[in-house]
Amino acid sequence: MTGPLASWLEDGRRLHLNHGPIDLIIEAFGDASEMHAAYGQAVARFETILTELVRELPELRSPAGLRPRGFAGPTAQRMERAVCPHAKTFITPMAAVAGSVADEIMAAMLAGRALQKAYVNNGGDSALHLADAQSVTIAIAGTGHGLADRVTIRAEDPVRGVATSGWRGRSHSLGIADAVTVLAKDAAAADAAVTIIANAVDLPGHPAVERAPASLLQPDSDLGERLVTVGVGALSGAEVAEALDAGLALAEDCRERGLIHAAALFLAGESRVCGALASENRGKVPTSKNVLDAAPSALPDISPSRGSATECRQFKTSAELHC
Repeated sequence: MTGPLASWLEDGRRLHLNHGPIDLIIEAFGDASEMHAAYGQAVARFETILTELVRELPELRSPAGLRPRGFAGPTAQRMERAVCPHAKTFITPMAAVAGSVADEIMAAMLAGRALQKAYVNNGGDSALHLADAQSVTIAIAGTGHGLADRVTIRAEDPVRGVATSGWRGRSHSLGIADAVTVLAKDAAAADAAVTIIANAVDLPGHPAVERAPASLLQPDSDLGERLVTVGVGALSGAEVAEALDAGLALAEDCRERGLIHAAALFLAGESRVCGALASENRGKVPTSKNVLDAAPSALPDISPSRGSATECRQFKTSAELHC
């Protein structure tokens, strides 16, 4: 595996950071000097984040309890805090890894900085920053049907994290939801909650649902021998409603406990919504990816070349990001 890489996307305004399974798209808005510094801080923090997680990986793959364990790394601590409220069911800190990485990089970007807004998108699980009077629109892509929905999050909303899960996504799911999207106080909280809500959208033992042991698909999976969904056949309207209602009940419980702000659940063209979602074109089925849709910023040319990957150690400080 190569080391951490940093590059600009072709649009010249979004930073791409990649290291192994971590793949981030980052954009900041505000004063040019503040953006320079924020991007440099993101790159510097990203350089060691995967190494830190690998050091504690065996424990991160073990089930959480109601009391947080004493992990050493700050990202691991975020993961553990996010999953502990859900520990009455099976969950490991890995359920919140994508959101926690996004939150950690966002925290690094904001340290000492004054940005108007920013986002860190980790494969669809996103951390947000919104200063007063700012907003961001999240586009949820439809399963084979293009853009399906947009959700606008404003500075006054108690939402700084978005996550999506479902059996069609890049992570394994115990449930049959095409997708569940959750809005929460941060990306780690959204990631943990969306995992168990998507698992709850289910019809246990249904013959139309094809399952396989997680370890067969991914030998080092934290799910072990638990059966994950690999295919969903035809379901009746009543069966779709039953599965969605099971997930909705858990989503409502999470909302009542203050763990999430809102959730949208999708299966076979049907949906359920929990909490307040300021969305347009609601009701179409999304995939597991959220794409943040924001107006172009006046980002200076601070990359060595558009679209090229550069070792992170070459861009450790914001000063080194200047042309």
